[in-house]
Amino acid sequence: MTGAVSRLHPRPFQPSAKSVPRHARAPRAAHDRSRSQDHQAPRPRRTWAPTRASPSDGNGASPPSTDTVERLIIIGSGPAGYTAAIYAARANLRPLVYEGYQAGGSPGGQLMTTNEVENFPGFPDGITGPDLMDLMRRQAERWGARLVTEDVESVDLGARPFTVRGTDTTARAHSLIIATGATAKRLGIPSESTYWSAGISACAICDGASPLFRNQPLVVVGGGDTAVEEAMYLTKYGTHVHLLVRGSRLRASGAMQQRVARAPRVTVHYNTRVEDVEGDGRLLTGVRTVGADGGGEARTIPARGLFYGIGHQPNSGFLEGQLELDAGGYVAVGAGGATSVPGVFAAGDLHDKEWRQAVTAAGSGCAAALAAERWLAEQDLTTVEDARHASVPRGDFDPASTKHRGQYALRKLYHESQGLVMVLYSAPSCAPCRTVKPILNKLVDEFEGKVNFVEIDIEEDSEIAQAAGVHSTPTLQFFKQKERVLHQPGVKMKREYRALIESNL
Repeated sequence: MTGAVSRLHPRPFQPSAKSVPRHARAPRAAHDRSRSQDHQAPRPRRTWAPTRASPSDGNGASPPSTDTVERLIIIGSGPAGYTAAIYAARANLRPLVYEGYQAGGSPGGQLMTTNEVENFPGFPDGITGPDLMDLMRRQAERWGARLVTEDVESVDLGARPFTVRGTDTTARAHSLIIATGATAKRLGIPSESTYWSAGISACAICDGASPLFRNQPLVVVGGGDTAVEEAMYLTKYGTHVHLLVRGSRLRASGAMQQRVARAPRVTVHYNTRVEDVEGDGRLLTGVRTVGADGGGEARTIPARGLFYGIGHQPNSGFLEGQLELDAGGYVAVGAGGATSVPGVFAAGDLHDKEWRQAVTAAGSGCAAALAAERWLAEQDLTTVEDARHASVPRGDFDPASTKHRGQYALRKLYHESQGLVMVLYSAPSCAPCRTVKPILNKLVDEFEGKVNFVEIDIEEDSEIAQAAGVHSTPTLQFFKQKERVLHQPGVKMKREYRALIESNL
């Protein structure tokens, strides 16, 4: 086995010396380590799945195409969408997942803006929202889910198979799971973006126990059941809670009004609205209020946290006229997330008006996937195959594919490709990398057949990164006929990346 591998790449990849400045060249010891590993079987690598049309998506599956009818398409990501993808993929349905790009927030949902998740089972020390979503995403990919990083602009549920139209692709499917979530309503105050997740939150249950808010005065905005419930919840952590109500009375139920009236550590301020917040640029220190009509005396309430209890807006606009929605725009569901259209299921905050937790969203994603699998079986639309073993072996290199991952693919392309090879060096903890990847994905799709794209994880392939003179992530390098023609660290605009590709073709 090792002999076969060494014949495939008899010498380690290294950038051309004449293309690398002397100060950027790696110490010889690094090359020696790389050379000694050259006679070992490479660690298994999963081929990076293309997000648009190409001969293969890296899992042995066809890309989105109107000529192919998928068994299941999942629209949305986050805990609900990714969990549905995991269960559906393990059921050999090989789902196609439109994980979103900009509509309704970034792929991964509201957790992508959550600094610390401390109540998701299995993480006793807590985990950041983006890291949790990355783990779920990788698990879905591992079992054969195919991910498309683009928004869905419309669906046609009036004819079968159903049609899903994304920003760049169109696909058809026998069944759908829709998990596009809901977006917390915001006040739109001037300093909102500065202090979001640094004092301003839309979920007291998620964030209230944070050390940031313990033994501190807190403020809740809203007059309905949600706002009152969050105010009561926060009394367990804050020294005092101020509830700001725009109107002259609470809209909450009688029982909730009685509870807050009996709470000694809650003060209700009627006919009051938030004008802005104050802080040191890092943490919030106060909430500036005025009368609901803009008049009245302006005052600042000292507070470490401001919690929005003004409701959520489900991301269901593209479903109007297609599915039964309630007055608030939430999808009406039955058992297993079944909607008014057979074969279409909803999961997560798209129908959950009450709990809106990551773990409940994940549970509903699981239920929707199991329900979809049962429905497809009843319609005789499933086939028996082992999706994991039917996929392309993760160590294989597919020369027909445009997108690749890992040092083995880079070595092959560096030595054999006559065209432009784009290499993105990234790291799991690199937040800007998460911004760059979808941009480059779309650009590579535009230049299909003209470029090859390889992602290198600098933690997994540190020797390669060192040999290439990479000191920060993200870093983009171009190679052409074994010469490095570009070394570009940092993040650029999409049009700038496009210009760099065009100038090096």
